[in-house]
Amino acid sequence: MPRYGLKYLLILLTGGTIAFLITPLMSKLGHRLDMVTLPGGRRQHSGVISRIGGVGLVLGFYGALGVALLIAIPSADPNEIRRLWALVFGGVLMCLFGLLDDRYELPAGAQHIGYLAAAAVAVAGLIILERFNHPFTGEIIVLPLLLYVPLTLFWMSGMIVTVNWLDGLDGLASGVSAILALVLGIHMFRSEQYSVVPQALALLGASLGFLYHNVAPARAFLGSNGAFFLGYIMGAMGLIAGGRVATVLLVMGIPIVDVAWTILDRWRHGVSPFRGDRRHLHFRLQDAGLSTRTIVSIYWGFCGIAGILALALTSPLAKFVALTLLCSVTLLLLLHLSRDSQSPRR
Repeated sequence: MPRYGLKYLLILLTGGTIAFLITPLMSKLGHRLDMVTLPGGRRQHSGVISRIGGVGLVLGFYGALGVALLIAIPSADPNEIRRLWALVFGGVLMCLFGLLDDRYELPAGAQHIGYLAAAAVAVAGLIILERFNHPFTGEIIVLPLLLYVPLTLFWMSGMIVTVNWLDGLDGLASGVSAILALVLGIHMFRSEQYSVVPQALALLGASLGFLYHNVAPARAFLGSNGAFFLGYIMGAMGLIAGGRVATVLLVMGIPIVDVAWTILDRWRHGVSPFRGDRRHLHFRLQDAGLSTRTIVSIYWGFCGIAGILALALTSPLAKFVALTLLCSVTLLLLLHLSRDSQSPRR
């Protein structure tokens, strides 16, 4: 068995079991508190579904992290514990802020203040986008504080927005988060970052445990609490895992391009870039006649292939080319679908 294999397995199973067991309870609590999503709307789902199912995923993640701390794996990085607590506190902040949004439907401006506050926690905990490989020369570029602080704030808040907007179809965001967690976990292990692998396994287990209740037809939704939390954790882990920004960009390439396209498309039509509608790629595919499960499977497939490429390609240039091709295909598809539709549904 691989090094620390039994410990890793325990962490994975803990996250999955807690999320699996707690999510139905959160679903019932959501109905009691009237924190539910009614049938129809942008998601076009049937039935009244709890908005706070994501709390089950969050508790699964932290339960698994608690086990990881109890069976501590040695680390040579003196700043690792600081990053861990930034991951914990920033995630809690996003979950609580998301619960406020689930209850009161906060305006976009207030949401972004919350995103930036959590991103500031990441910066304070040394979860920073300070260095990356030049895609053409392979040279390591180290940024000064005046550049890496705003860049990290942009990266973290951008990931939260991306995951929040991705959460439009049953099982989509939670499935993609599981794929990214698996890819980052494999990378961490190959890079001998044995002590941070549990963070990826905690996310993988919690995402899979929640996904059982979230695949179509969903019995629980992530809600803002789960989507904000996932966006923060996924963005942070990309930086904790040795600055694997290119890896995260590849796996999340389609959702990220979709966010950029949607913002520009709304601006072009004189609509607020943060006003919810059905311009997103997954909604356009649904309007084109594809079933929810088919669309989600396509996303999972592309994200999985991108993850394999991220692990297989060692050259920064090769990753850059792969990312460019993925983004180009996504843009062409969005252009085709937007031309096919007479007018976006709002």
